[in-house]
Amino acid sequence: MIIMSGSQLSLIEKSIRTVPDFPIEGITFRDITPVLAEPGLLSIITDLFVRNLEELDWIPDVIVGPEARGFIFGPLLAERLEKAFIPIRKPNKLPHKTIKVEYSLEYGTNILEIHEDALKHGQKAIIVDDLIATGGTISACVELCQKLGAEILGSIFLIELIGLDARKNLSPIQVHSLLQYPA
Repeated sequence: MIIMSGSQLSLIEKSIRTVPDFPIEGITFRDITPVLAEPGLLSIITDLFVRNLEELDWIPDVIVGPEARGFIFGPLLAERLEKAFIPIRKPNKLPHKTIKVEYSLEYGTNILEIHEDALKHGQKAIIVDDLIATGGTISACVELCQKLGAEILGSIFLIELIGLDARKNLSPIQVHSLLQYPA
């Protein structure tokens, strides 16, 4: 079991804003922009991620993060671990040859792309993002990474929405989150 400082998690949790009916009616959005605005919280989150990875015994070669908020946490974690960061982007944002996958969101569909030479066969990757709901985005990231021959050690998130079957949808990929909220 992973032990985290309750006071650190409390600081983070107090900074997360709950926005009902966004982006559509019936969705409760967990807004992390107040977390980003609070000096020191990104460093605390990165420290907690590093500590959790050590306790999970996940030793990656690369950190992968989807656009957009995976671009916040991914590079910070990669820098702290002295590993490469690999971006996964929305369509037509990457300048080189890509592979792509279409996936479902809790409120629609989207497409993600990765450079076809972004990962080497056998590299061990961890996927990081701010929030996991149904697991659709991360499932697409896993598929892209595996198409390039990478091994996914697991996925790590600031927030997990409980009750939307993300863990079941991603199995056997392990999911770890710092905070959980009901969907």
